[in-house]
Formats: sequence, C-alpha cells, structure tokens
Amino acid sequence: MDAPRALAFDVFGTVVDWRSGIIAELQSFGARHGLQRDWASFADAWRAGYAPAMDRVRRGELAWTRIDDLHRDILVGLLEGVPVGEAEIDDLNRAWHRLPPWPDAVTGLHRLKRRFVITTLSNGNVSLLTHMAKNAGLPWDCVISAELFGHYKPDPEAYLGCARLLDLAPEELMLVATHPGDLRAARACGLRTGYVVRPLEHGPGRPLPAVTDGEFELVAQDFIDLARQLGA
Repeated sequence: MDAPRALAFDVFGTVVDWRSGIIAELQSFGARHGLQRDWASFADAWRAGYAPAMDRVRRGELAWTRIDDLHRDILVGLLEGVPVGEAEIDDLNRAWHRLPPWPDAVTGLHRLKRRFVITTLSNGNVSLLTHMAKNAGLPWDCVISAELFGHYKPDPEAYLGCARLLDLAPEELMLVATHPGDLRAARACGLRTGYVVRPLEHGPGRPLPAVTDGEFELVAQDFIDLARQLGA
C-alpha cells in the first residue's frame, strides 16, 4: 500500500479515553460537593447528548456552536437541581480539556510524526484540542477542528476542508478513527481510512461496532500497531 502524506486523527475515543477521564472528574466533583450519583451513567449521558446537540445546529435550531458550549448546555441539564455555581460548572466542563490519552497514544504518535504530518480532525473546538494536547503531551503538527469549517463531522466539509488546509488531495490524507461511521463518511469524500480498535471506549464488556472485513484500508489494534503497518 502506498503511504498517505498525512494522517488526521479523530480524538475522543481514538486518541483519548474520554469515558474514564470524565468518570474520574465527576467522582472528584461529587466528593467535593457531597454528591452521590452513578457517575459512569452520568458520563455516558453527557456523551450521549453530544450528537443530538450537533443535530440541532444542523437543523438551524441553534446557530453554529462550539463543542465546549454544547457540552456545557448538556451538563447544565444533567445537573439540574444541584446547587453549584457557574464557575464550578465551567471547571467541570473543562474536564474534556483534561482527558487522558490511551496508553499507546503518545508513543505511537511520536513514531508516526517522524514520517507523516499528523493532525487532529475533531469536532472539538480549537481551544479544547490545544489545551488537551498541552495537558496530555500529544505531539500534533497542527490542530484542525470542525470549528474552522462551521461544519461538524460527518459533514463532508470537515474532511475536505482538512485536506484543503494541508494542501493535499483527499486521497493523500488518511483519517484514523475508532468510529466506523466517521471513517465511512471520510471514505465517501475520497480520504483513506485507518480503523483503530478501542474495545474499552464505552467501558468493559461493550460490543465492538460492526465492521466488514476489508472495509477500511488498515485495521490496527493500537497506535503502535498502526505505526508498524505504516512503516513508521
């Protein structure tokens, strides 16, 4: 296989372990405020509100809105009736900026960076992704966000816009993601695809998404395996 010229990475779930990170932040928040909740279910509900919130923007019910602000609106709804201040809500919402990388992510990205341009391609806003990279030591060459295009993934404008900003033809760019729907949308735009298996994204014992054999160009067990397959 001819190697792509650049790799664009989905971030939440692919590079960082959002669920464990958010649960830990919620547990700390609960301990500070004397709150007892099923924090794992709370984290799942917070994440589950993300796609419907983006759809409200797509339908024109909301103006273009950063993911930070969508996350905050969802959080406020989940915290209804909990007596916490605005500053405390803001800090908890920034938990998404502080997510931990998967154990293989930083080492694998450093290997891949030696051969390829590596960038984010995430619905997370630029400030969120930048703070996350600083906190977790993620060695991106640049931070590209759906915010730059005014379109969330899986809208074609996000994938094609990423290629355009990098001065690449779509077929010179590979999207790396653990979400098959993201990869399918990228492939429909002419991008190449690398599927990374993250069996613990939604917690232990959850089934993996259905993927057809040969559906994506590469299937990797982690970023170290991805680097090996790409010769990095």
